[in-house]
Amino acid sequence: MEAEGIVVRVSGPTVTAGKMTETRMHHRVLVGEAGLPGEVIRLDGDRATIQVFEETTGLRLGEKVTDVGEPLVAELGPGLIASVFDGVQRPLAAIRKARGDFLVRGAAAPALDRTRRWEFRPAVAVGTPVRAGDVLGTVAETPRIEHRVMVPPGRSGVVREIREGAFTVEDPVAVLDGGVALPMMQRWPVRAARPFASRLPPGVPFVTGQRVFDVLFPLAAGGTAIVPGGFGTGKTVVEQALAKFAESDVVVFVGCGERGNEMAEVLADFPALVDPSTGRPLMERTVLLVNTSNMPVAAREASVYTGITIAEYYRDMGYRVALMADSISRWAEALREISSRLEEMPGEEGYPTYLATRLAGFYERGGRVACLGTTPREGTVTVVSAVSPPGGDFSEPVTQASQRIAGALWALDPALAHARHFPAVDWKRSYSLYLDALDGWFRTHAGPDWPELRRELMALLQREEQLQEIVQMVGIDALQDPERVLLSVSRMVREEFLRQSAYSGNDASCPPGKAYWMLKAFLGFLSLCRDLLKKGISAESALGLPIREELGRMKESPAADFRERAEALIARIDAERGG
Repeated sequence: MEAEGIVVRVSGPTVTAGKMTETRMHHRVLVGEAGLPGEVIRLDGDRATIQVFEETTGLRLGEKVTDVGEPLVAELGPGLIASVFDGVQRPLAAIRKARGDFLVRGAAAPALDRTRRWEFRPAVAVGTPVRAGDVLGTVAETPRIEHRVMVPPGRSGVVREIREGAFTVEDPVAVLDGGVALPMMQRWPVRAARPFASRLPPGVPFVTGQRVFDVLFPLAAGGTAIVPGGFGTGKTVVEQALAKFAESDVVVFVGCGERGNEMAEVLADFPALVDPSTGRPLMERTVLLVNTSNMPVAAREASVYTGITIAEYYRDMGYRVALMADSISRWAEALREISSRLEEMPGEEGYPTYLATRLAGFYERGGRVACLGTTPREGTVTVVSAVSPPGGDFSEPVTQASQRIAGALWALDPALAHARHFPAVDWKRSYSLYLDALDGWFRTHAGPDWPELRRELMALLQREEQLQEIVQMVGIDALQDPERVLLSVSRMVREEFLRQSAYSGNDASCPPGKAYWMLKAFLGFLSLCRDLLKKGISAESALGLPIREELGRMKESPAADFRERAEALIARIDAERGG
């Protein structure tokens, strides 16, 4: 039921309305003659404090405020994939078609097209008992994604009627006993997590195709990772690479408060990207939410909740979903601005004292779960969040709070970025808490000694770091041959193994099997050089073997028959040792 009040105070994006005795927290409201969308964030007597998702310039005291009687909700159904929304799920393409290139105040349109008809194929028969999460039927949303129309949470019964044919998202496709009609579209409050049957342990990796992540700092499917880095270190590029190459069925990309030109590039590039696993457009499994830095700050704060609600919806169908948030720092800045408008007690650097709680609430909505429904199925939401610490200072509150919650830290190093080493991951500061949980999977699917090779690689990089300090003080000539060999091979590993080229068809993405055999060959060459030194052969002669050049070309070899070539190379390394 709608209730009405009046504007009594305006302070930036925050509006205070009087005569709002019937409203409730987080209810959605329409403010002023333009019908600006907003959300109730505080109640005090008959006054409601509202964060408005639009620019409030020109709003007058006494203008009408209408409570629509429900919280901010996401519309979930066929038509989400390949769409571009703003932070509160307004479809930008539909608004552009109706209103022109500029998003004027008060512009609105349903998130899902009410006129488009979708071909619905039933999956249950009349008389079938169903409960929340059961699949009623399917829709071919895109050639890649089969949309599974489910019984909404909180609903159950016996199918009294099931229809087949072309319907809009509002048309009922099934009727349960008691006359409950079920359309293809669901509506869900974005600030409430969608329910699931049970949470599953992290035992399967989120394979990214980037060797530095999959080998050194793996992320579990359903886990959370943060990617902190200063300006120009490649945070957005990392997330776009993961969207393209990581093993996920659906990608939800939230551009939260980033620069308009960056988001314009995303909007221009994504439709042109080709999914390497299918050869079809990447947008056929992607949802984009765009809220740039010049758009209203309150909508920025809501955008991450809208994004994760859409991600949970496809998770409930049994899909592997990747949520890319770029960047969570801009979301936190929006939270700080809203908190200051509410005159709340500030915490560190002006952020609200509940910053860590809000971050935890967002990250906790990721996970690997057993979905609701009679038929067992599993779904995941993997959260990868970029963090933009001012000046690259990782001690600032957003990075620290995220680091305490996330399971993996992929820290980006500006020195590596300036040296054109991408992904510019600082292996000294990065870590993963999923190593033990994922070792079993990698032993089975990549190689039986995967954990041992990873530990050997980390030891090599750490020893190189120690030797570099000595070299800076006394020069490389002061090192013995074994140390010079180690430095040379370590440099080769960094440049040919940890660095990948996004412009190479064979190196832009690397499956774990190929990464395993590459690493095994590199470490085998290091062992060979050490053995040759023990036989009295000089470091220059050992490092000058033709095998070294072949190691440098391995990354350009196709993954299809890579194991055979790698085993042949390793056999030659062993033969050199025997000779």
